[in-house]
Amino acid sequence: MTGRSDDHAAAPVTTSISPTVWLSSAGFVATAVSFGPARMGFGLFLPTFRDVFALSTTQAGLIASLGFLAFFAALPVTAWLDARAGQRVPVMIGAASAAFGFLVVATAATGAALGAGVALAGASAGFCWVPFNDAAERVVPVDARPGALSVVSTGTTVGVAAAGALFLGVAYGATDWRAAWTGFAVAGLAAAVIAGRGVPRGRAAEGAGDPIPVSGRPALLRRAVVPLYAAALCFGASNAVFLSFAADHVVARGGLVGVPDRAAAAVIFLSYGVCGIVGLATGWIEARLGLRRLLGLLFAAFAASLALIAWRPSAWGAVLLAAGLHGAAVMTISALLSFWSLRLFPGRGSLGFTAALVGVAAGSVGGPILAGSVADAAGLTWAFLGTAGLPLAAAAVFSAGAVGRRT
Repeated sequence: MTGRSDDHAAAPVTTSISPTVWLSSAGFVATAVSFGPARMGFGLFLPTFRDVFALSTTQAGLIASLGFLAFFAALPVTAWLDARAGQRVPVMIGAASAAFGFLVVATAATGAALGAGVALAGASAGFCWVPFNDAAERVVPVDARPGALSVVSTGTTVGVAAAGALFLGVAYGATDWRAAWTGFAVAGLAAAVIAGRGVPRGRAAEGAGDPIPVSGRPALLRRAVVPLYAAALCFGASNAVFLSFAADHVVARGGLVGVPDRAAAAVIFLSYGVCGIVGLATGWIEARLGLRRLLGLLFAAFAASLALIAWRPSAWGAVLLAAGLHGAAVMTISALLSFWSLRLFPGRGSLGFTAALVGVAAGSVGGPILAGSVADAAGLTWAFLGTAGLPLAAAAVFSAGAVGRRT
């Protein structure tokens, strides 16, 4: 009885909210901001930006790639900060970077200023997601980690849906696009405040967790992690092209019947965000289908979404299905990469996840540049169809057995 009383006495009584819930909530808000308007807002507002800043498709592709390049550059800085200052610092820096970038976009007078704001906001994605793998190893029980990390990654859906709703207001004249981006900046500040409460302070104790049996360069290059990198690279390219040009393509081809041309972009991103809620069930789905089958299905969904938006950009059903498939696939593979890398790099979650996100970033930088060049030469239809070939090939490879049922 005495031991039991001591256990109860030692339990925290200041709050009824567990560290797992606090961490999941902080991650949900951080990814909602950094992977919602910060990473996807440019593609959503591109039809408006084209008119305001007189952008060509090539210029639009370059600006989109700037945001993804900033994400790429933030990853090693995040890894350095995570190792030396813990997880809270990079997440708060990322939220502040998003807020400042949004304000730069909101006040931009030139295409150069627009690009600078997009890059600052885009960097937040590199700061705000990776640290949650290490934080989860510190405060979340092992069995609960896939669920918690799925919640973190799926925060993107709320950010995308909220951005889509704001753009719908812009399309119907209820608000100005600059006011919308100012609102995004307020959300970035809120994310910083919540991260300050929900992400654990400082670093993990030395030797905490179950360290991976190999270290340094060999750990990153061993054969077992190659499928992770390949999936990340293909995901990055497929998603970046869709986000950068889908709304622009629909508007350029006449939009959707019954809504203003500009509102078509909001329809795409709302469907993308709402269907992305399926990402919350990633752990459950992967446990039943296995990693190999799930990857094959996800990349088939990416290929189908790109082909649908290429062939039927003026058909309501095709556009909604394309956006929904893409959103569901993005949220699911985002969660999957998070806990897949945690399995491959136990005790060093941020190391594996950073390596995976370098692959995502590389695909995200190269995809829009190549697609923009193809679009200027042959049209966006061919740019989408050409991009669709990449996830289609990945679906065939993974379905054929590139990875085992479980890693």
